[in-house]
Amino acid sequence: MNKYLQLFRLGNCVMGVIGLVLATLIAAGTDVQYYLTELALASGVVFLFIIGGNALNDYLDREIDRTAHPERPIPSGRMRPETAARISVAAFMGSVALAVPLPIEAFAIVVVALVLMLAYEGTTKKMGLVGNLSIAFLTAALFLLGGAVVQRLDATLVIAAMAFLATLGREIVKDIQDMGADVDRFTLPQRIGQGRAGIVASASFITAVALSFEPYLAGRFGAAYLAAVLVADGIFIYCSGIHFRDPKRGQRWAKIGMFVALIAFLMGGTL
Repeated sequence: MNKYLQLFRLGNCVMGVIGLVLATLIAAGTDVQYYLTELALASGVVFLFIIGGNALNDYLDREIDRTAHPERPIPSGRMRPETAARISVAAFMGSVALAVPLPIEAFAIVVVALVLMLAYEGTTKKMGLVGNLSIAFLTAALFLLGGAVVQRLDATLVIAAMAFLATLGREIVKDIQDMGADVDRFTLPQRIGQGRAGIVASASFITAVALSFEPYLAGRFGAAYLAAVLVADGIFIYCSGIHFRDPKRGQRWAKIGMFVALIAFLMGGTL
């Protein structure tokens, strides 16, 4: 694979843009046609932001990757560390520059996300729960940005909150699974024990389920949304129990649940 495409994780970049587009559709429905310029700029923001984060990750983790991922551009000798660092800086600068013409709320979301990303890669990645919270917010920020781009931030608050909670639960479950291997991180399971950390993860999943009813009860979304989101809720409830026996399965189903919830919100916003 081309070393630059491998550094960029092109698939992640494309998925990020797709997530943004879906978020704008949830917020604006067919009115998104009036925000195509803003959507194009925001897509560039997300694309470059993900490139910047991936390049920074490869630069900072280059010693670890010599053993864990020797096929990546830096440890394989196909790219100098300084090149990855320069790409990261340029991508982040480009992301912020493209965000300048967007509504002020969207620009603020990008800046906050950048600060959290830099903090995560620099220090909070090794701080357990703080790192989990950072990743959860960065996931939610994609949906907040989609709403802010079309000046309907309120329309994506619930899906963003659900994304935050589901991601937080999944990250904690992942830490439970990796307890034996996490020698350089002070994770929540290490701090309070596997059982109590599991309860926190389950509480995150169940809170996401409780939030899912708000758009229907408030009258914003109809029966199609309710039918679809109930499927997502069932998956999250399943996750809240299965991860105690099988953490790997729990975090895998959490991803599926978030995808189904996204489809439910898309149906609610467009049907």
